[in-house]
Amino acid sequence: MTVHLEATVETALGPLRIIERSGVIIGLTWGRGACESTPLLNEAAEQLQAYARRELHQFDLPLAAIGAKFQEAVWNEMLKIPYGETRTYGDLATVLNAMPQAVGGACGANPIPIIIPCHRVVASGGELGGFSGGAGVETKRQLLIHEGAIAEQLSLF
Repeated sequence: MTVHLEATVETALGPLRIIERSGVIIGLTWGRGACESTPLLNEAAEQLQAYARRELHQFDLPLAAIGAKFQEAVWNEMLKIPYGETRTYGDLATVLNAMPQAVGGACGANPIPIIIPCHRVVASGGELGGFSGGAGVETKRQLLIHEGAIAEQLSLF
């Protein structure tokens, strides 16, 4: 039986639940979970807090986002989007020889948001598109403001 371990980190976007299994991060969700302590969970919490302080622009954690082959390909492409930049669903679709709607579906299925930066994928024409975490599109907007990818009102961070 594989054991999942979890920790909660408090952030300006609310509590984030980090999930570890077998020495890799497999999930990040909004809300509270157990408060277990492992070196990896502690490091993930520290990196999320450093990200919130704008001291960290790229996470360095072992990840195992498990999904269909296409979803995993989309998530790998999202990891290549630099901090403070965005790509469109169409941009990723072109790279993956797929339809933008399929890329959007994979973004919505991302099990490790923020760390795998699905918030950096936007619709063409400046629309933000969707976001499945936190308060939805408003959370996506706040993450993009936080990173300087879009200019708007003050960030929650």
